[in-house]
Amino acid sequence: MIVTPRLKTETNRDYALRIIRDNIVNMEIEPGSLIGEQETASQLGCSRTPVHEAFLELSKSRILDVLPQRGCRVSLIDYALINEARFLRKTVEASLAELACDMATPADLEELEMNLKLQRFFSGNDFNKLMDLDNEFHYIIYRICDKLQCHYMVRLMSVHFDRVRRLSLESVKDSKIVSDHTEIFEAIRRQDKEAARAATIKHMQRFDMDWDIIKKEFSKYIKEE
Repeated sequence: MIVTPRLKTETNRDYALRIIRDNIVNMEIEPGSLIGEQETASQLGCSRTPVHEAFLELSKSRILDVLPQRGCRVSLIDYALINEARFLRKTVEASLAELACDMATPADLEELEMNLKLQRFFSGNDFNKLMDLDNEFHYIIYRICDKLQCHYMVRLMSVHFDRVRRLSLESVKDSKIVSDHTEIFEAIRRQDKEAARAATIKHMQRFDMDWDIIKKEFSKYIKEE
């Protein structure tokens, strides 16, 4: 498990939740793996209580299955849960893209543009960094629209979709992540609400073209349909 330093604003519970979630998404903790509270707490340098709370929170989204007296098992990749998470993100973020057309300031646009420059730099050579920048791009739009509580709820559910997004960076050779984000950004900058919504929906629907490739290459992680 990759353990990064705790942020100043994080409680122990928030820290445990972030680290465990990130390691599940980045496939450092593989689907089907067993993870225990004591071992995880030792790796994080905290007590079992925040880890227990993080496990319970993640179990609500069905990414962890709680096994009495045995810890938790990371769920296999489930197409139905991915599809539901993607539906939630597509519905919320298409509306946010429209709203950002009215709310984005010049400073906000500059921040999005800088993020895109970094995406182009890391594209194809650092999957984890590109994933972080991808998440940051969408987070900035939530922040522009003053919808950070929505971001928290969507992020928790999106862990299923995020695992597949991470795998697609490795398996799909002609990734459209940066070009899709550029299209969303340009629409927001032009204050073109219709184009911003359409670009966001297209971005979320890339999964339909990637799924067969991912399912073939990573079949051991996929739950049988």
